Amino acid sequence: MITQSLVARPSVFPIFSFDHHCQASVQFSTLNCRFERARRKLKVTRLKASFWDSIRSGFLKENSTQVVEPPSTLQEEEEPLPEEFILVENTKPDGEVEQIIFSSGGDVDVYDLQALCDKVGWPRRPLPKLAAALKNSYMVVTLHSIRKSPGSEGIDQKMLIGMARATSDHAFNATIWDVLVDPNYQGQGLGKALIEKLIRALLQRDIGNITLFADSQVVEFYRNLGFQPDPEGIKGMFWYPKY
Repeated sequence: MITQSLVARPSVFPIFSFDHHCQASVQFSTLNCRFERARRKLKVTRLKASFWDSIRSGFLKENSTQVVEPPSTLQEEEEPLPEEFILVENTKPDGEVEQIIFSSGGDVDVYDLQALCDKVGWPRRPLPKLAAALKNSYMVVTLHSIRKSPGSEGIDQKMLIGMARATSDHAFNATIWDVLVDPNYQGQGLGKALIEKLIRALLQRDIGNITLFADSQVVEFYRNLGFQPDPEGIKGMFWYPKY
């Protein structure tokens, strides 16, 4: 059996069974308490107003202590800067110097890319869509051929000879697309170097789940670079419009 304790609520005006002197004393004390509560309430209100005024000015008025925002404990990790370096350098019999420059800066001219796609026999794609694909890629890496004549200080010719790009969720996954190398430069290990540098750049950004889509004739090329079909079975599926 559960017994409930009943507590009587005090009335708003307490009833006292004292004499007149006590009653007067009690009434005076009650008024004193009410006045003290009102005074404290007013003091708290003033303190609150003073506090927010001091916050707005950046200082506490009473002790002249400057209000300083605490430093954020969450520090964003800086992503590695784009790379650009000489991958290969050759000197021709006539003294002309050719350098193959690798870059992860994503500097690609859409007309140069379209010309490179034509060389490898890819179907043409609308330039606005090509530009949008480059812009929305997580990373674009390129190979450029730079030729310099003997005694020349400037660049005589700069040509896009290779490119690959990757899309990503910026956290865990990345997918490699559009890997192409100029046919005149194929068979020199440039495609392998392009993919390896792209993978390294993704790993530097802590993205370790890397996938790609490859045509059947180049599956062995990617297998030699460490890619393998999904050991748990094919999970990728494609949807194509039926019109």
